Amino acid sequence: MIELNNVSKSFTLHNQGSAVIPVMEGASLSVKPSECVGLIGASGAGKSTLMRVIYGNYLAASGSVMVGGTDVATAEPREILELRRHTLGYVSQFLRVVPRVATLDVVAEPLLAVGTPVNAARDKAASLLAQLNIPERLWSLSPTTFSGGEQQRVNIARGFAHDYPALLLDEPTASLDAQNRATVLELIAGAKARGAAIVGIFHDETAREQVCDRFINVSAFSPRSAA
Repeated sequence: MIELNNVSKSFTLHNQGSAVIPVMEGASLSVKPSECVGLIGASGAGKSTLMRVIYGNYLAASGSVMVGGTDVATAEPREILELRRHTLGYVSQFLRVVPRVATLDVVAEPLLAVGTPVNAARDKAASLLAQLNIPERLWSLSPTTFSGGEQQRVNIARGFAHDYPALLLDEPTASLDAQNRATVLELIAGAKARGAAIVGIFHDETAREQVCDRFINVSAFSPRSAA
């Protein structure tokens, strides 16, 4: 479902004489349906960069980034949007939404985007918000007014609303209390059980040992490691 082959990535510092900084070389990994692969490595090794390359936020300099038959490295923007709509979900650490949109609709939006009837989409959104202990009195408010922990849980609910065949999880259990952490781990286990291929970053060692089937040390892809 997710297949990277010999991927490299560099950044050009245009405000510093167009200096080119290589950050990743020869990155290869494969993630099958119903498998969760954890990215590990030292801080700054490129874990988040690799996730963003898979999602298409960063363009790979070389190599292929196959997700469900689409090469993210060469796909047109419309193809990337279609991939994100139907196939590839991403739970980031930060919630980015349109202001003044109700929380219930923020969570339901991925379902509405694939044609789910409004009532069914809102019912699924309500169920997830309840699971993640977001009080019902907040569902009609914009999550931009919420605490950081509440925003994180809304982001998780939104990421799990649609049954994406592939999921990227960036610290989904960070800063959660024990009850909500357990709920998120159950959601991940459920996604694996239905066949989702998952790539995750978990600094919570207990959580990653619970849900990850194996690990990839991203430090091995650093140009500095080969120097």
